[in-house]
Amino acid sequence: MIDRKTAPDFKAIDNINLIRPQHTQLANGCNVYSFNSGDQELVRIEWIFNNLRFDPAKPLLNMAVNSMLTEGTGKLTAAEIADKVDFYGAFLQVDYGFDHSQVTLYSLNKHLKNTLHIIKDILTDSVFPEKELETFVRNQQQKLQVSLQKNDVLARREFNKALYGNTIYGLNTELDTYKTLHREDMLAFFKQMYQPSNCTLVIAGKVDEASLKLLIDTFDNGWENGSKPADNSQPDLQPSAEHFYFIEKPDALQSAIRMGMPLINRLHPDFPALQVLNTVLGGYFGSRLMNNIREDKGYTYGIGSGMSSFKQTGALFIATEVGADVCKAAVVEIEKEINLLKTDLVPDDELELVRNYMLGSLLGSLENVFSHADKFKNLYFSGLDYDYYERYTQTVKTITAPELLQLANKYLNFDEFYKVIVGKY
Repeated sequence: MIDRKTAPDFKAIDNINLIRPQHTQLANGCNVYSFNSGDQELVRIEWIFNNLRFDPAKPLLNMAVNSMLTEGTGKLTAAEIADKVDFYGAFLQVDYGFDHSQVTLYSLNKHLKNTLHIIKDILTDSVFPEKELETFVRNQQQKLQVSLQKNDVLARREFNKALYGNTIYGLNTELDTYKTLHREDMLAFFKQMYQPSNCTLVIAGKVDEASLKLLIDTFDNGWENGSKPADNSQPDLQPSAEHFYFIEKPDALQSAIRMGMPLINRLHPDFPALQVLNTVLGGYFGSRLMNNIREDKGYTYGIGSGMSSFKQTGALFIATEVGADVCKAAVVEIEKEINLLKTDLVPDDELELVRNYMLGSLLGSLENVFSHADKFKNLYFSGLDYDYYERYTQTVKTITAPELLQLANKYLNFDEFYKVIVGKY
């Protein structure tokens, strides 16, 4: 008989066992990392490219070129690409990030011979048809017009601009920005960026010898580097001297709040410890910000803090939307919670709860081989090894309240936070 009055025993997590990839480098310079696990005849393949240097005069090239890779090649139209992918029961998507852009394919192993050639055609012969470019620009402008009506979007844009300036991280796209997109620029950009020496290829799933050989043979032949290597350098960050921004919306019922500061990234040895501190502050549903501003005060449905880690930088940020009439009060409470971390020790029971949450989240995030590949990418593109996760788990298990207090005083200075309010204040 089940005893529903007694909670099940909690077992401490001793260690995290991560699947490590096999590595192959193609003759053309492309690095291939493969994760073989599972019985299902399915693989996920990711072609990941470092973004090219940000050009303020043509700021949308990284995003636009990646977004339009599936809009047509010399052989296939956008509709034909979509039809072929669907015919083989595959799934294809393109994704753009601040540091990298990628093409992802999910395919059954038995159809790889056909689906891989679609990707190869895209990566070697995308043509960015003028008609599709016009449609892309029109659609993006319409989406932007809708987004600019949202207070949280405006707050995020202003925050990133303040922290990073006129760089790839701080770009605030306007409607007229799309006028800088021209097909000839996109073609030149494509040839420089989407070459094998600028690509890391990650395959996960049932990666048997036949599938891996087919992948290598397909992309080691007929995919060549151009005469101009990819320039992955980026301009220096340009944080603003101004730390407070208010965009007034007189009729707003809610105000968006976004605040934070530039911080270390995953390469810094303090990063895992700061993740613990962030979790206490606002990194999970039971955090202090949630308990105070949602549960106690009722100012918001949700508030949270997070840490970002990019190639050039990192940041701590706090984001919420609150009733316009309590915006100032919410900011006061946020400052109060930050200052408490600098003056009072985190109680043992609260710290233990955070430890269990963080270790459980890490373990729960490793549900399949794709998750293990994702953890590898975090390490690989940060220049770290697998001992990072050993240090992470050890830090979470052993960090003390006095160490968190010291970290808070070292890194958290509310007066230095960039603060953005959109709505009423």
